[in-house]
Amino acid sequence: MVGILRKICNNVRVLLLIGKSEIMFIEFSVFNFRSFRTRQTLSMVASTDTAHRNRNVSSGKDKEVRLLRSAVIYGPNAAGKSNLLRALEILRQLVLHSATGFQEGQRLPVTPFLFSGEAAGQPSEFEIIFIADDGVRYHYCCAASSERVFKEWLVAYPQGRAQRWFEREYDHKTKLQRWWFGPNFKAERAERKVWQDFTRDNALFLSTATQLNNSQLRPVFSWITQKLIVLVPGVDLNPFLSLELLSQDSGQEQIMRFMRAADVGIDRLELREEEISASPTGTAALPPGAVRLHFEVAGLPPGVSHPVQKQFRVLAWHKRTDSADEVPLEMGDESDGTRKLFEFTGGWLRALECGSALFVDELDRSLHPHMTRFLVGLFHGGNNQTGAQLIFTTHDTTLLDTDLLRRDQIWFMEKDEQRSSRLYSLLEYSPRKDEALERGYLKGRYGAIPFVGNLGP
Repeated sequence: MVGILRKICNNVRVLLLIGKSEIMFIEFSVFNFRSFRTRQTLSMVASTDTAHRNRNVSSGKDKEVRLLRSAVIYGPNAAGKSNLLRALEILRQLVLHSATGFQEGQRLPVTPFLFSGEAAGQPSEFEIIFIADDGVRYHYCCAASSERVFKEWLVAYPQGRAQRWFEREYDHKTKLQRWWFGPNFKAERAERKVWQDFTRDNALFLSTATQLNNSQLRPVFSWITQKLIVLVPGVDLNPFLSLELLSQDSGQEQIMRFMRAADVGIDRLELREEEISASPTGTAALPPGAVRLHFEVAGLPPGVSHPVQKQFRVLAWHKRTDSADEVPLEMGDESDGTRKLFEFTGGWLRALECGSALFVDELDRSLHPHMTRFLVGLFHGGNNQTGAQLIFTTHDTTLLDTDLLRRDQIWFMEKDEQRSSRLYSLLEYSPRKDEALERGYLKGRYGAIPFVGNLGP
């Protein structure tokens, strides 16, 4: 059972092998992407405010940089909050797949700001700063359109000193890439030439060189592809993370501690594995709460296929009110909030265990405000020993509470007159330490609220 789930979650299992160390997201900037016309920056660098410093701030290995353990973004619908997460996920996907998942001439999933003719003809730009597993701070940037990569560079800060390792830029006049490598980029000239030649116009050098066994760039590639977890709109945490935990004795206890703390009334969870064969006319209906997976069957004669499916069913056991007996419910029969919490559990615990940067869109969907507060609080204080970070969007204004969040953890998103998204910190309004933030936001003091008109004539 465990072996099957590990095979399915092969990419995710790598996270457990990296180990526990403070690996932290510092800053992300995006320019000319979807609703972002001008450069917008989200920073996790803590201010000099001393509020909740021991609980909500982590110093990591770089003692001069204090980083926030969580941040929240508010704003009306269609303000661009989801696009910020999409930009991060596009960067992650480009790093992960551009060298191996794209063919020559294949279009990249990059969309510029379309409400300006000038912007529509320019590349989108993504820039990220983070501390990787090796304890080194990195600053990586790439600019691309749907046709090609226009710019890419990487700066490393070992011992805090900047080292520009490589840079490439497309020359519009010559229609060629210009390359530059710094003295601290460890590679023979012949190796560099191979990596350059194999880097297609629509691929990143970071991805290509790593795929061709460049060990120096491996920490950068690994952090972006494995430690950056982005839940774009419409995608929940992979339920296989929770299924994998549930398949292990120690994992079952971890999940149940999580579920009991949420007080959803479940006494225990059971994972059942069933094997079914697809019918000749189609696939049988999937019972509520079950997850169906496909596997190849070994040992059959050449040319003979036998489609076999594995069905994993999660049962939630509840005690009867009038006896000690238990009654099982399919996970599909539980409330939306309970199902969502179960899906969250594996990924949430994995992020806290591995020190990931977890970005979640609309965290409050189907969850009670107390539950949302509980999930955010898990990234604060003694619950978080690895420097894991949570950045999320929400409409739940009850979280605008200085007992939970510092003022530098609160961000807003709104659109300007050019319909371009603008991201800004609550600190721009210099709120008092005792200011009623929820009331102030709902009254429009900080902007980023919808303007609702009349429906009538």
